[in-house]
Order: sequence, then C-alpha cells, then structure tokens
Amino acid sequence: MKKSSKILSVFFATFAPYEDNRRLPTNGMVEATASFFVPRVKKVLMLIQPHPGSDRINPVIERYLDAKMKSETTFSKWLYLPVYLVCLFQKKDRTYVSYKLRDFISTLVIGLTERGNFDFFIGLESIQTFAGIILRKLGKVKKVIYRVSDYSPNRYANDLFNSLYLWLDRFCAQNCDYIWDVSPAMQPARIKAGLDPKKSAPCFVVPNGLFEDQISNEPIDQRIPYSLVYMGTLHYVNGPDLAIESMEIVKKKFPFAKLHIIGGGEENMKRLKKLVQRLGLSDCVVFHGFIVDNIKMAKVVKKCYIALAPYREEEKSFRWYADATKIRQYLGSGLPVVTTHVPPLGKQIVKEGAGLAVSDDKKKFADAIIKLITNKKLYADMSQNSVRLGKDNTWDNVYKKAFGDIHIDF
Repeated sequence: MKKSSKILSVFFATFAPYEDNRRLPTNGMVEATASFFVPRVKKVLMLIQPHPGSDRINPVIERYLDAKMKSETTFSKWLYLPVYLVCLFQKKDRTYVSYKLRDFISTLVIGLTERGNFDFFIGLESIQTFAGIILRKLGKVKKVIYRVSDYSPNRYANDLFNSLYLWLDRFCAQNCDYIWDVSPAMQPARIKAGLDPKKSAPCFVVPNGLFEDQISNEPIDQRIPYSLVYMGTLHYVNGPDLAIESMEIVKKKFPFAKLHIIGGGEENMKRLKKLVQRLGLSDCVVFHGFIVDNIKMAKVVKKCYIALAPYREEEKSFRWYADATKIRQYLGSGLPVVTTHVPPLGKQIVKEGAGLAVSDDKKKFADAIIKLITNKKLYADMSQNSVRLGKDNTWDNVYKKAFGDIHIDF
C-alpha cells in the first residue's frame, strides 16, 4: 500500500471485561482504538468479546459511520447456541476453550454477514486474527493486522493447550500482513519458541498509549511527601502483595509514609486487605478501589511521590514479555518508578534514568523506595526524565507511528 493511501473501513475484533453490564476500560484497547479510528475512517466496525468472568457472554457489535455510532447490537446466542450453553457454566476469570470458540465463530459470522468489505482487519490476540485471515481469504478484508497485547511461550500449564496456543500464534504471525506487538520482547521470544523469522510477517512494536488528559504532572513540591502509589490489576503476579510487604520496611524509616492502591476485584481486594491487617499496616495503606474514569485515576496518581510496578519474578509469567500500562501512566504523571527486572519497559526506564529496577524481594524493593525519598537530586533527575519519556506517549501518536511504519498517513 503506497504512502498516503486512504483507509475507508476498519474491522477491529477485541475483548473487554464487563461488570454490571458495563464495559470496563482495563483491557482490550476499545476506547483508545475507537477514539483514533472513528473520527478518521468512514466505516468502523468493532466486535467486543466479553472476558470470562464478566456478567455477560454475548459479544457486542458497534458500528460507526462518518464519525457517528450507527448501531450497537448483540451477537445472538442462537448463532452459537451449543457453545453459549457451555459458556454459561464457565464464569471464572480464566481461559476457556468455549469462549475461544465463541470469539472465532462471532468474528467469522460478523465478518461474512456485514455489508461491504474492509480495508483493514485488526485482531487482538490470535483466535480473532485467525478468523480475520480466513475473512481475507474469502475476500471480506484486504489486510490483516495481528495485534498482540499478551504473549508467553509458557502461557498454559497444560502442555497440549500450550502447544495449540503456540501453533496458533505462529500461524497468525506467518499469515497476517503485519504484526503489532506491544513489547520488543515478544518477537524474539516467538522466534525462540519456533517461529521461522524468514516466514514471519513484518513485525512492529506498537506499545500502549495514554489519552492526552492522562498526561499531566505536578511540581515536586506539590506532591504528597512519602506517598507511594500502585495502580493496576491486583493479581498476585503484578505485585501488589510485594508493594504492601515492602511498606512494612518503609514505614519503619518514614512513619508518615502511605501506600495508595488503585485497582479492584473482590477476591484480590480480600487477599490484600488480609495481608495489610496481618502486617499491622491498616493506618498506612489506602485502598481507592477501581477508578473507572482514566482521567480521575491519573489525578490520583500524579499527586503521589513515587510509583511502584513490583511485578513478581515468576518463570511462566507473561509479564516478562508484555508492555506495562501502569508504568506508562506513571511516566505520564512524571513520577520516578520503582520496578522489578520483569517488565521490558522497566529496562528502558532504567536506561533513561526514570526509575530503579531491583529483584523481587521486599527488602531490596523497600531500599529502592527509601533511596528515592532520601536522595533529593536523584529524585528530581528521575522526575525530569519521567516527564520527558511520558509527555508524547498518546494513543494518537502511537497509532500514527504504527501506520507510518507501513506507509500510511493519517
């Protein structure tokens, strides 16, 4: 496709968690992708698959024409009834074959029955991209982009299921037109796991971004002294437990220190609150819960002093290869970051002087926090570097660069 070719239509197949029949903005890049394409592309079709663990099962279909929503409908359960009935009994937040079949069937059916063709199909993760490749073969889409937000060569404990996952990833990487990975660690891991680089589609790093209103920072003297912030999902692998355990040590040095935790999920909150009580930290750990509005969330983050990204060093964690959205928000807020050696973005912020990376150990993690609090010059330098790294990390810039890499201007 030549430079300045105009895209008239896009089909984006993605996923998102739903709670109280409302879509949450934690996964799937729904709002970010819509905000970029809808004002710029004549026809946009978005197929949103509810995550397992959501309070709805049927996919949502949003159609946009000339920058306006034309319709919002639901993919009928009657079109995949046997699979739907199985999904009814699988409601935990985990991967199920039934939900993957739902994703594949709905993507294929919607693509085949929608009027007209699409210039681009963007599939978030492999099962939807697999359907997109079939749609291209059938002439319904012209180009297929394989958008990857999570990858790990050891994703599943079941060997058969993991082998199928790796095969599907390789198939999509070889048969799509372009790969958009959120992290530079993904393609090398994919090749190590068996992908022939000579057969791979062109691969580009297309990281997560922020909305412009999320990028704002406070002067250092207006930040809350001794305040630490953890923002993100509260699963153990992401490290909120390590942040709390480290707080026990930080508090001994700085009795007025407080840890602000932004994130939700009933089971995870119960686990963390029990840990706080057991360690006697109830007076210095503040649970904000899940803040749905990203702008309000960013306002809480930027008032804090130091940002924490304490990913656990678990061998099979996909965090070794993924982007770290929490770190991107921390940079957008101009905060120095303390992280572990897990996230690829952590290596960049250390190289750029915007944070510290230590081992997955509460003493070492606490020592890094204490170092940033006590060394004012180091803190000021890292704040300045954090602002520099985060100021242009908008979704608009991310997508404009991504399409520029494949010779399309927006």
